[in-house]
Amino acid sequence: MRLRRFIYTVTMYLLTPVILYRLAIRGLRYPEYFSRWRERFGFFRDPKIRDSIWIHAVSMGEVNAAMPLIDALMKRYADTPFVITTVTPTGSERVRRVYGERVFNVYLPYDLPASIRRFLERVRPRLAVVMETEIWPNLFFECQARSIPLIVANARLSEKSFRGYGPVRPLAKSALASARYVAAQSATDAGRLRDLGAEPERLGIFGNLKYDMSVPAELDAQAHQMRATWGARRPVWIAASTHEGEEESVLEAHAAVLHRFPDALLLLVPRHPERFKPVVQECREAGFATRTRSEDRMAASDTQCFVIDTLGELLRFYAAADVAFVGGSLVPIGGHNVLEPAALSVPVVVGPQTFNFVEITASLIDAGAALRIADADELGATVIELLADAPLRKRLGTAARAAFEREQGGVLRTLEIVARVLDTPAGTNSAG
Repeated sequence: MRLRRFIYTVTMYLLTPVILYRLAIRGLRYPEYFSRWRERFGFFRDPKIRDSIWIHAVSMGEVNAAMPLIDALMKRYADTPFVITTVTPTGSERVRRVYGERVFNVYLPYDLPASIRRFLERVRPRLAVVMETEIWPNLFFECQARSIPLIVANARLSEKSFRGYGPVRPLAKSALASARYVAAQSATDAGRLRDLGAEPERLGIFGNLKYDMSVPAELDAQAHQMRATWGARRPVWIAASTHEGEEESVLEAHAAVLHRFPDALLLLVPRHPERFKPVVQECREAGFATRTRSEDRMAASDTQCFVIDTLGELLRFYAAADVAFVGGSLVPIGGHNVLEPAALSVPVVVGPQTFNFVEITASLIDAGAALRIADADELGATVIELLADAPLRKRLGTAARAAFEREQGGVLRTLEIVARVLDTPAGTNSAG
């Protein structure tokens, strides 16, 4: 295993110039990738904290999933400093917007031993909580060497990701086996994680933390206010977390919707900030009267497309929509979080590509809470069907909310494991 780790580490060092090149290319489209690059090698100001609880969440989606757990941990361990790492600027921005100075936020360093050591020496965690599928061998081994207990929370592993480990699977297996506990989302995830290397006695099925997201009480009032501004009786649908290759299909669907409902409004929310300007241009070139959240703040009565080119506001616009199409599902991205509209009783439409959310999506469809379309050609017709049938929308929305509430409780179960791990004497490797 030492030889495997040596080869892996050398490969990571050799790939560093390529990684930096990709970072620079992304920075040309989204300048935030240029800033704070030293953090990616473990160089940042010493926050002068010790015995922190450290949570790692890759991007905005993982941050949103982690928030119920973070909030619960901050309430239970109020006197403990918290560190939250991300990989993307959108994730970091979300952390800073929600938690501000209550947490110390930096980028997670690349999986290079020296970079990881610099990071750990500065934040000195008493516990590491890694969200979902972030299995970085050097990170896991360095935590083990320093007797820092590591929990993989909300753990999931798709069949595609499982196969993707390929030649590094033995190393990933050893790394995952070093985790103090792995809290899997589902039985399927638990089976794959066990096959990858999680120790059966430190592996459990805890459900998806996304089900424990809180719905702000003021959302309903905000939604009514927005709809009053752009026209209270207008049909409104939202295409959320869309990717390149999907927006064109969404706009074609909206053209069909407008033919049936001339006053309909599309709320279009690109997944990545670098897509904001191109999507706005695409809407205008397609001939739609278009406004943006950043420049116009709100849609008007004659707006046909309203592009949400800001971060952290998706939930409030879900609340103001009659129908929600969740993107990343018409292209081979694997889909995105369908639970946010479900929690708000909004009917959900997804495409065929939902391999990253197989069980959640299937549970909503089986509960009569969501509709799956076979391809982009069906999107317009399906949205029209839902906008034309208020009882159907009501039925789907009620079923979606019921399915959401049925699966809650993952945060409390994860908190129990955290408490057991923190109460376990140093040097042992059991959650109790």
